[in-house]
Amino acid sequence: MGNLIGKEVEDFKVQAYRRGSFAEVTKADLMGHWSVLFFYPADFTFVCPTELGDLQDFYEEFEEIGCQIYSVSEDTHFVHKAWADASDTIKRIQYTMLGDPAGVLARQFGVLVEEEGQALRGTFILSPEGKVKAYEIHDMGIGRNAQELLRKVQAAQFVEEHGDQVCPAKWKPGEETLTPSLDLVGLL
Repeated sequence: MGNLIGKEVEDFKVQAYRRGSFAEVTKADLMGHWSVLFFYPADFTFVCPTELGDLQDFYEEFEEIGCQIYSVSEDTHFVHKAWADASDTIKRIQYTMLGDPAGVLARQFGVLVEEEGQALRGTFILSPEGKVKAYEIHDMGIGRNAQELLRKVQAAQFVEEHGDQVCPAKWKPGEETLTPSLDLVGLL
């Protein structure tokens, strides 16, 4: 798999579950706003509901900065509904849960484990133009942190808006940034 930074999401069409209803989601739905594609192995599992619940805990903050969350697994939208019906954690979810049973999105982003029919824990931050600005891929047993993901989206948005400035480690909105220059080389 090559580097995905700057890669534009390809056309796709999948079914989704969101807030008690089904919908079709395409590339066009990801355009015009910041998006996070949050791949996870499967519904009705162990680490996955802890991650999806953590994302829900921060979902309003993602919405406040103009970023939509799309969780993605190889389950169908019907299974997402059944999981929401069965789990108090998943029932709370307000963001869109994409069904990718054919592996279209998981293959496109290089996270599908073909022999298992499941996706690795891949997180992709997409610009309003549908281009990958940041991503990370975890083994199936390693959960992610929604608060850190929110910080990364905020940093990507800042850099996009202020192209002459960059965000240092652990940067948060309102903190000092850096303007790359010859004067800074070797001083930090």
